[in-house]
Amino acid sequence: MEPNTLNSEIDDHAMSDRVLGNLSTAILMVDGAMHVVFSNQAAENLLKESFGQMRGKCLSKIFANGNELAGMVEEAYTSEALITARQMLLLSPGKTTITVDVTVTPILDANQVLIELIPMDRYLRIDRDAAIKENHDVTKQMVRGLAHEIKNPLGGIKGSAQLLARELPEETLTEYTNIIIEETDRLTSLVDRMLGPNTLPKKGTITIHEVLERAAKLIELETEDLLVLRDYDPSIPNLDLDPEMMVQALLNVVRNSMQALENTPHPTITLTTRIERQFTISGKRHKVVVRLDIKDNGPGIPDEIKDHLFYPMISKRPGGTGLGLTFAQSIITQHGGMIEFDSEPGETVFTIFLPLSKE
Repeated sequence: MEPNTLNSEIDDHAMSDRVLGNLSTAILMVDGAMHVVFSNQAAENLLKESFGQMRGKCLSKIFANGNELAGMVEEAYTSEALITARQMLLLSPGKTTITVDVTVTPILDANQVLIELIPMDRYLRIDRDAAIKENHDVTKQMVRGLAHEIKNPLGGIKGSAQLLARELPEETLTEYTNIIIEETDRLTSLVDRMLGPNTLPKKGTITIHEVLERAAKLIELETEDLLVLRDYDPSIPNLDLDPEMMVQALLNVVRNSMQALENTPHPTITLTTRIERQFTISGKRHKVVVRLDIKDNGPGIPDEIKDHLFYPMISKRPGGTGLGLTFAQSIITQHGGMIEFDSEPGETVFTIFLPLSKE
């Protein structure tokens, strides 16, 4: 083989790896014995397993219930034909069930089979997140209009009570005007909280772990029984964010988890940070994002409020205002991120995604 021809083949091979590596579709390549010889970044994100961990493993070692997928690979390999399947359930290495559309394509000249995994869960979540954001924007406009209509008469009531207090003949009667003033102040404060943050973030460069630790330590001071576990990725670079606003957002989410654990034996919250690649937030694809999971072992979120959890005044806790998660969502959105959740009895996970400013 001539040197130029060899170099051309090497360049073509490198180009193929780059193309496959940058696809948003999860790609696995296996040989005739069903051992993994290649995976792209999207597959690593989907399966929560690096290529180094998967390299050389058989499909049956990667997917606990991979018999159907293995059968498709064998059929494609022997029949030399493309095979597809819709909405296949696979148990990933992290013991998470994922729903994927699968396409298996034999690569005849390489004696290999290419497996494409398109996660339906993720596309459904993108649609759901877009709907949540749209509803959040509509709700915010409604709340702003309502707040304007409420705060104007409250200001009049408070001013009138203050003038009346000056004219009362007996000082003991001011007790009643003081009640009026205090209650109008309380209602005004409630309306302001419903509106969420009214200032732009004052961003600075800081590690997400410093912000997260401040929120975690505040929660640990509030309760003695709670166990807070950390699983941090120390390689995550610094982010551009407003530390005070982000501490408040994280504190609201962690406190929400803490309050859900009130009647749970051995209450535990686990804080996890990881890097994810090729991730879409509000229709924009980011090369790298920081993922932050806040997991608790509580009873789970009631089904009847799951679709409206981030709306104001939605709460199942006695005395709860339902503003904590709404406030957190507003702050995270201001930082170009998103928040979502997954909940079942015994495990609820709130996940926050924040894009890296320098990608």
